[in-house]
Amino acid sequence: MHQYSEANLLSYTTYLHPKTTKWVTLIHGAGGSSIIWFRQIKFLNAHYNVLLIDLRGHGNSKHKPTTNSLTFDEVVQDIIDVLNHLKIASSHFIGISLGTIIIRQLAATHAKRVDGLIMAGAIMQLNIRSQLLMQLGMFSKSFIPYMWLYRFFAFIIMPRHNHKKSRAMFIREAKKLTQQEFIRWYRLSTQVNTVLKKLRSNIAAMPCLYLMGKEDAMFLPSIQKLVTKQPINNKLIVVPNCGHVVNIDQPDLFNNYTIAFLNTIG
Repeated sequence: MHQYSEANLLSYTTYLHPKTTKWVTLIHGAGGSSIIWFRQIKFLNAHYNVLLIDLRGHGNSKHKPTTNSLTFDEVVQDIIDVLNHLKIASSHFIGISLGTIIIRQLAATHAKRVDGLIMAGAIMQLNIRSQLLMQLGMFSKSFIPYMWLYRFFAFIIMPRHNHKKSRAMFIREAKKLTQQEFIRWYRLSTQVNTVLKKLRSNIAAMPCLYLMGKEDAMFLPSIQKLVTKQPINNKLIVVPNCGHVVNIDQPDLFNNYTIAFLNTIG
């Protein structure tokens, strides 16, 4: 393991494999950090070089100077800067939750850098319920402590008893965010529908696996609809007894489905 936190770069950790040049890059969601992949690292590193990245303001990554706003293009460029620094020409990408939007955007703007996509707990459309929740958050974020708001959303998205571990980990990692950073990322989340509309009309050509929890009531229906309409290059696996955060709720199934898919695309 080699962990780095360098000026002007996101904090990242690499796990090198002695016999391959292929990479897998893992991107967490808003409020999380690369620690959420702890059950995947050893498994993936048995086959690939592994790159973990903490998004700006998350985990060990400091906030990069910018305005109060943040765009998906800026977030994608942060990741590209790490790949360039490490001289990684291309990689498979695995994202969770908001991380799936980020890697989809990366695939749309830097297609040659992406070998394949695994979208876990994918977000490709916000339904009426989630849009109302976003509006509620926008209204209350300036006077409600952000951790109250984050806990509320965590329980809405991961409501069941068997989602407890996922909720606890994301709440714990979210405590590392500052109030200002939370608001900055929350504002980014309000751009999601505009970005997703563009991404849905321009589905990336590279192979894509969706790993969705059967109990992910907020996001699973839209992914089922998407894959039915656009089956070419898109594969969906619905994981039983599992909510939004598939890699934590069902890590063994997640790992097995992931490596089987990566083996099929090289």
